[in-house]
Amino acid sequence: MMLFSPDNLPSMSDYGSRKIIHCDADCFFAAIEMRDDPSLRGRPIAVGGNADRRGVISTCNYEARAYGVRSAMATATAKRLCPDLLVLPHSMDKYKQAAEQIREIFYDYSESVEPLSLDEAFIDVTESPFCHGSATLMATEIRQRVFETVGITVSAGIAPNKFLAKIGSDWNKPNGMWVVTPAQVDEFVCQLPVARLFGVGRVTADKMHRLGIDTCGDLRRFDVFELSDRFGSFGPRLHQLSYGIDHRPVQISRRRKSLSVEHTYASDLPTITGCVSQLPQLFNKLSERLARLGKEYLVSKQFVKVKFNNFQSTTMECVTKGSPRISVFNDLCQQSCLRGDGLPVRLLGLGVRFQEMVSDGGRQLSLFSD
Repeated sequence: MMLFSPDNLPSMSDYGSRKIIHCDADCFFAAIEMRDDPSLRGRPIAVGGNADRRGVISTCNYEARAYGVRSAMATATAKRLCPDLLVLPHSMDKYKQAAEQIREIFYDYSESVEPLSLDEAFIDVTESPFCHGSATLMATEIRQRVFETVGITVSAGIAPNKFLAKIGSDWNKPNGMWVVTPAQVDEFVCQLPVARLFGVGRVTADKMHRLGIDTCGDLRRFDVFELSDRFGSFGPRLHQLSYGIDHRPVQISRRRKSLSVEHTYASDLPTITGCVSQLPQLFNKLSERLARLGKEYLVSKQFVKVKFNNFQSTTMECVTKGSPRISVFNDLCQQSCLRGDGLPVRLLGLGVRFQEMVSDGGRQLSLFSD
């Protein structure tokens, strides 16, 4: 492990050459509930268990947070802080469906996706060719696509490592983005409150404050041996984090279920013939992305998504085997357009779904853990 000091600061190469995006949905469960029931907007709401049954708050919106309501808080306590708080039961099927939609958008930019929970993930876009290789532009596109597709907002952090990317996604919430370039790491981390460090809970933060440690800059006054003496095995990790060092790679722990491409047209497509004429370009783009996947991804279905100019959308799919065929997409597109009763089309999308992998024990692997 490299040792640093105020007189021996890391070089930019020590921060790593990765481009990491951390995306985190804003008050995810509550956001889905407000999306589906707009009358909930503007009032304090939470999703969680019943106060009469020792329930706990899973998440709450920002109106509720203004009263001091927080995740993992007892529902009874939350109700005392905010008597008007509306506590809604969990709708896990809705949350999982939204999370899967978000995850598939992440996969459009990189195969290196590490989910941390239903609503957040790290994305390593170091080798991604999209947006001219700009992680900032990719994060901007991802956030916009999540809003248009899922109807909720996502905050993002962009940095050369996971530690800083995760800090960044929380820095400008809600519906914000924060970029930390290698050249900005030292200044950013030096002023960072130690309570923001992963693994520093209330007890550890209180101990640090008693030692006069409020920021990472303060933490740097102690060498790694002093930190190990005071904080045990956590000491070396604190030393690294205080200088913005984090060499952990993005761990790929899930596989994608589908792959799709789509395009929103500047001028609406007025006819079915006009829609079909756009398919070859989308098909070529889809084929290029499929070629980058491993051979273990076997196509099981093809689907077409059509969004009309009244913003209503429809998706049609069919079972298929082998490489996707444009003739199948042509048929699905024509059938989808007929559902619009002649409405012009503003967006077209083509996609495929993959066969589930089966583990050695015969159990199908799911995108989400049960």
